[in-house]
Amino acid sequence: DIVVKFIIKYIIIVIGVVFMDWEFSVLDNIQKYFSGNFMDNIMPKISSLGNAGLIWIILTIIMLLFKNTRKYGYTCGLSLIIMLFTGNIFIKNIVCRLRPFQIREHINLIINPPFDSSYPSGHTYASFAFATALLCCNKKLGIPAMILACMISFSRLYLYVHFPTDVLASIILGIATGILSYYIVNSKK
Repeated sequence: DIVVKFIIKYIIIVIGVVFMDWEFSVLDNIQKYFSGNFMDNIMPKISSLGNAGLIWIILTIIMLLFKNTRKYGYTCGLSLIIMLFTGNIFIKNIVCRLRPFQIREHINLIINPPFDSSYPSGHTYASFAFATALLCCNKKLGIPAMILACMISFSRLYLYVHFPTDVLASIILGIATGILSYYIVNSKK
């Protein structure tokens, strides 16, 4: 168990070091080309939709209330539970990656600084886990959820609180978790 944790942490550190210049270049270009009063006003609001996965939890509860969407609720709820344990409890505590604003201390955040580590992005992981699970269940409902997931993920980069590799890896983890949840719930007859 300790060896596995060490190997995972080492791989993430190596990836972070190799891509660090590229990652800051992406973040700086987002600031250069997208920054402004409108974006400074809207991005914190979009990002806050993903705080503690609350929007996704509320939507899951709503789906659980109605018989015709209950199975969607089970699928999305399972994806959020898997995300909580694998992402926020397990991976974040193994990797303990600093956030971009903690390395570039001259950055002035327009939101309160997050207190936990950067990898993986919980906002992104939860968003894509939920959106993918819902998309597997119902494309009409899943597409708007996927659009919101993309917006929340971009907001985390815009706000300088995650590296691009945090977000990309979280998208992959979220998609895999959503698909897995769909197959687990639908494999039971």
